[in-house]
Amino acid sequence: MRRFAEIALFSALFLPLWAGAADKPPDTPAPGTAPSTTGVNPDEIISKFAAKEKEFSEARENYMYRQTVKIQELDESGNPGGKYEIVEDIIFSPEGKRTEKVVRAPVSTLQNLILTPEDEQDLRNVQPFVLTTDEIPEYDIRYLGKQNADEIPCYVFAIKPKKMQQGKRYFEGQIWVDDRDLQIVKTYGKGVGLLKKGSDNQFPKFETLREQVDGKYWFPTYTHADDTLHFQNGPQRIRMIVTYKDYKKFEGKSTIHFGDVVDDKTKDQPKPEPKK
Repeated sequence: MRRFAEIALFSALFLPLWAGAADKPPDTPAPGTAPSTTGVNPDEIISKFAAKEKEFSEARENYMYRQTVKIQELDESGNPGGKYEIVEDIIFSPEGKRTEKVVRAPVSTLQNLILTPEDEQDLRNVQPFVLTTDEIPEYDIRYLGKQNADEIPCYVFAIKPKKMQQGKRYFEGQIWVDDRDLQIVKTYGKGVGLLKKGSDNQFPKFETLREQVDGKYWFPTYTHADDTLHFQNGPQRIRMIVTYKDYKKFEGKSTIHFGDVVDDKTKDQPKPEPKK
């Protein structure tokens, strides 16, 4: 995110974030006790949960869902200021292409912030973080131990990118992996990446929670952040809520039926006499 005073207003379709009083913030991510590291093979766990995450990533492309993104600016006393909200239906094509259909987008009243392409990438890929087998080589992964996440026994890992490429966003923080299903159930951290020289982009720390939607895979359902962004010309506190709900499975494949009777309009016409 950037200050309005630093660049021109970006497109209103660059997605972010606000939290109303009715939104319930998640539990604080900081562990209360040190995780246990007894009797665990971290490399084996990483290999297994990354394979499960790849399965989930592919399965998610058969679901559509509704995503609501909200942001609210807060002053130094915590009083609400400008806000932004957008509601979209997210659909994946049979080829895995993501389509975003805007359902509702009230006029933004943000006064100090605008959203950048990096914010959009974080919203799509970093906040609902998925760590598959193909992405494991991009990250340094350190096992921290076992710990419950909302009464779910989990393996906890610290994640950070090994080397960043220009134009790509990465996750840096911690993940909680269910010790039974071996899928990510919670993440806490922030989006990181290489920025242009002189850029004053700032990105909030967030927590994302997942829930079992189909009895097999854990889907992101809630992202929350309450953070102060320290810009060059002063701090700005924001509160963010992203919800993902109404997951519905669909099959994006067409079915062709063979053997149907075709009405041949020429069958009753008299046949020409054979030439002699």
